[in-house]
Amino acid sequence: MTATTYASRLRRAGFRVAAPVVALTLVLGGCGADTTVESGSSSIGAINDINPQERDALRDGGNLRLALTSFPATFNSLHVDSDGEVSDITGWTLPGSINSDAAGDLTVDHNYYTDVQLTNTNPQQIVYTINPKAVWSDGSPITWEDLRAQANALSGRDNGFKIAASQGYSSVDKVERGVDDRQAIVTFAEHYAEWKGLFNPLYPRQMTESTQAFEDMYRNDMPLSSGPFMITSVDRAQQRIVLSRNPKWWGDAPKLETVTYSVLANEARLNALQNNELDVTGLSGIEEVTTATGAPGIKVRRAPANRYSHFTFNGAPGSILEDPKLRIAISKGIDRQAIATATQQGIVADPKPLNNHLFLVGQKGYQDNAESVSYDPAAAARMLDELGWKLNGDVREKDGRKLEIRDVMYQADTWTQIAQIAQQNLAAIGVKLKIETYPGNGLFTDVIDPGNFDIAQFVWSKSIFPLGALPQIYAYDPANPLSNKGRIGSPELNALIEEVIAELDPEKAIELANKADRMIFEEGFSLPIVQSAGTVAVRDTLANYGAPGLASYDYTKVGFVK
Repeated sequence: MTATTYASRLRRAGFRVAAPVVALTLVLGGCGADTTVESGSSSIGAINDINPQERDALRDGGNLRLALTSFPATFNSLHVDSDGEVSDITGWTLPGSINSDAAGDLTVDHNYYTDVQLTNTNPQQIVYTINPKAVWSDGSPITWEDLRAQANALSGRDNGFKIAASQGYSSVDKVERGVDDRQAIVTFAEHYAEWKGLFNPLYPRQMTESTQAFEDMYRNDMPLSSGPFMITSVDRAQQRIVLSRNPKWWGDAPKLETVTYSVLANEARLNALQNNELDVTGLSGIEEVTTATGAPGIKVRRAPANRYSHFTFNGAPGSILEDPKLRIAISKGIDRQAIATATQQGIVADPKPLNNHLFLVGQKGYQDNAESVSYDPAAAARMLDELGWKLNGDVREKDGRKLEIRDVMYQADTWTQIAQIAQQNLAAIGVKLKIETYPGNGLFTDVIDPGNFDIAQFVWSKSIFPLGALPQIYAYDPANPLSNKGRIGSPELNALIEEVIAELDPEKAIELANKADRMIFEEGFSLPIVQSAGTVAVRDTLANYGAPGLASYDYTKVGFVK
């Protein structure tokens, strides 16, 4: 959820699902701003900027201080109530099967698995061989039963599990014991293309064996974990969470002693960094970038991040934007190029809006699928007329109802200024956009998830496996909407999504995914804005942490130089 801590998201949960985030790491410029900061590309690629250092160069100990936008609603990152910040925190504490480098190339994480192999394609079958040293924080072994329980919970077959996503797991037929308890054989009922993303993270079976445990066991703390760190303090009164070294950890000893997350308003973070009260913050303005660039003891790091900002529309029955044609008209009335220029000028060379829901610029598979929502206010006005929304003064009406749209977002200047551009655009075609800002605490659980919005602005922090977003966000089952915040979809799109995720030929899967993306645009599902430039300010002594790009972290090597 936060600009400050987005960098840790890829380590574990970034492989799992796309996570909603409320705060921006966009860079917002204004008239007269100092633009002496060197512009770079926003294209996601094979770079990261984390101050790489060998372990011997780091001092033993230290506390890494990070910020949260809101206090977690749960520590179960598989739950629909979770968000990107939950994934940030649990990334230090849970097993996963793979690591990624800056280019997005994957390797098995041997801390947890000695081998992960695709052993058969008909039926598709994966064999996970668990590291014999791998244990939970109570000393109990990680076994095949942990994988089986999680696969069952996330399959989507029991709606009592309030899951954020079911992709992959819904295709699993069974999980069986292999040669011993340390080996799991996963057999699929149908093909699943992005199988490498499964069990990232892995939770203990005690949480995933029942709907009640899934709901409650990790609601207020993490009773079991298995990473180099574990949560040792949860202070809701002080809005603070402390992670400490896990005494049961079997791998390389972590260099840090503790990691502390505290809820802190966006506007206070750069000052906190300058005052040595915080070690990392995202930058939300060209002025902040310039200030941080010249500040003693602070280093600005940058690598384009795997995330993007967007407008999500509420198309649920009874909502003012229920009609997809109206959503398209509204989309065509918003000048996304103006927003891209305003938010990234001076930081990104030649800022452009994002025109794909699944692939970012620089990723294999990216193409412009946004023709149906291209900015055309004259066409938008004609569509509104044809739909019966007629001008009555400054605002259109239909059947006595004014075309007034509530746009909800996190309470931050960056979001408000983006909304104000859209507000001006839409006013020109007779649509009144009402801007409503909310604090981070409860924004998703109390406002967005219940559908208390017409448009919602937030960020999707994406998985390194882009196709997994299709069943998680863009497929729609009214009985189990997962992360489909706007309750928008169609049987035709659902069928195409099933075809995409079952396609094992990567080239064919990309072709089908782009076909699905065009359908997503054409139904007015959501309107991407820009992908993240990934600019972050960090303490200059911090090593192996910062702007990771597509790379995952080695949390045992995060620390401060001697």
